Amino acid sequence: MMEISAERNTVVITGGSAGVGRAVALEFARRGWRVAILARGRKRLDAVAAEVRALGGHAIAIPVDVANAAAVRQAADQAVATWGRIDVWINNAMVTVFGPADKVEPDEFRRVTEVTYLGQVHGTMAVLQHMRRQGHGTIVCIGSALAYRSIPLQAAYCGAKAATRGFIDSLRSELIHDSSPIRLTMVHLPAVNTPQFSWARCKMEHAPRPVAPVFAPEAIAEEIYRGAINAPRELWVGMPTAKTIIGGLTLPGLTDRLAASQAYEGQFDDQPLSLSRRDNLFEPVDLDEGVREGRFGDEASGLVGAISAAGAKTVLAGAGLALIAATRLLPRRRLGR
Repeated sequence: MMEISAERNTVVITGGSAGVGRAVALEFARRGWRVAILARGRKRLDAVAAEVRALGGHAIAIPVDVANAAAVRQAADQAVATWGRIDVWINNAMVTVFGPADKVEPDEFRRVTEVTYLGQVHGTMAVLQHMRRQGHGTIVCIGSALAYRSIPLQAAYCGAKAATRGFIDSLRSELIHDSSPIRLTMVHLPAVNTPQFSWARCKMEHAPRPVAPVFAPEAIAEEIYRGAINAPRELWVGMPTAKTIIGGLTLPGLTDRLAASQAYEGQFDDQPLSLSRRDNLFEPVDLDEGVREGRFGDEASGLVGAISAAGAKTVLAGAGLALIAATRLLPRRRLGR
């Protein structure tokens, strides 16, 4: 477990100005960490930095588009120049497009890939050089149940999250080969009540919504903090995440049909898509002042658990062995001619 020292520990969070990223920034601030917040919009960056300081933390706000590798490297350098080190780096920035795959334009696929996948690559590569020099550090990549089990109407996002998992697994093997002390973990999330459903690009007639059940970003942030401290290989947050991942691994054909029947209309909100709605795919968007989370707070649960992937697979293996043992205890009938 990482040793905690409020005087020296620094965290950098990409996509830290709203939703899960904002909640994570405040979670670390409450625990005395120095917090560097990276995102595109200056207004929201400054607002979250002020919230961090109000909690007694130290903050710097760095405007950056994670699709720009050079800008991400400069942001990492600025954090180190300001505080001397980066103990935890959290790759959280994302964008998405809701709609059938054949309605998504090539430049939209490219943009989602550049932010949601390459943004994590850029962040990891930028901080890796500093952590190698320091001789320690933890890199946390925010994934999703959709990294394992894709759903309809989010082809670009699901592809980017799956690509991130492939990149992380490869890099982890390299770090193990080099006997590196740098820790690398991926935290897979369930549906969360964030502003993305109000400002993501949408190609549907209905406004988008998360597939229920939905969780509050503050509860998710607590688990991400624990994941950063304990750094399991993977952390699956929420029972829906574990069920989705295990189902996709063990019964892919069945989960294809379940996704088609439940996750398609399950992403339609009751309200129609507003014609005046702006999206944040290429440019940052400021929602109404005071909007900090999503519009699904009435149904968002503040209680969410987590289990490491290794722990989940151990439980699953134990259940399988128990089933095998039980079948062997059943009476057997002799087959006659």
